[in-house]
Amino acid sequence: MREATILLIDDDSTLLELLAGHLRTAGYSPLVAADGRSGLRLAVEALPDLVVLDVMMPGMDGWEVCQELRQVSGVPIIMLTAKGEEIDKLHGFHLGVDDYVTKPFSFAELAARVGAVLARGGVSERAPAHITRSDLAIDFDQHRVMAQGSAVDLTPTEYHLLETLARTPGRSVPSEHLLRQVWGPEYAGEISHVKHFIWSLRKKIEADPGNPRHILTERGFGYRLE
Repeated sequence: MREATILLIDDDSTLLELLAGHLRTAGYSPLVAADGRSGLRLAVEALPDLVVLDVMMPGMDGWEVCQELRQVSGVPIIMLTAKGEEIDKLHGFHLGVDDYVTKPFSFAELAARVGAVLARGGVSERAPAHITRSDLAIDFDQHRVMAQGSAVDLTPTEYHLLETLARTPGRSVPSEHLLRQVWGPEYAGEISHVKHFIWSLRKKIEADPGNPRHILTERGFGYRLE
């Protein structure tokens, strides 16, 4: 099986070297970039399986790299940040970030997050082949989503979350189940991940995200795809 290619973008050369070594040991193929601009170029040219991106970089920071990368690629992105505030996570999730690791962190934590994010692109329990509900159409064979007559560009995490809900359309799914299925058991207790990505999905597929018709909240329990 081909080794997954992980692109590391960080202006800290010591950290880059350390992380690249650990990733090789873990069976990945690392690429490194020491600034945002070259990292963005390498991401487009090399087509990595996942990008680990630092937020605080001179010149082109991680937010800008993420925003530009999302215009051309759905590659999973893990942000490295010294900021743990909720508003920063909300901003990142809005831009299409798949996960966060807050500095300082252990390599074991980063490796677990890398493995979990990569696993979301794998084959999971079979969803219905097609779902059509008024202005929403999902083709799971083609991984294609249409809303209000236009194609919707979803990140791997957003797509996996939608697919998980679609396995049981019309039935409520507990937030804890969504967390385990989409993010993995190592994310136990991080229910805010589900909330943020449900919000992100609604922004993309609902005509009125503040009054959703497709992804409904079961308060105190979870969500359902209506």
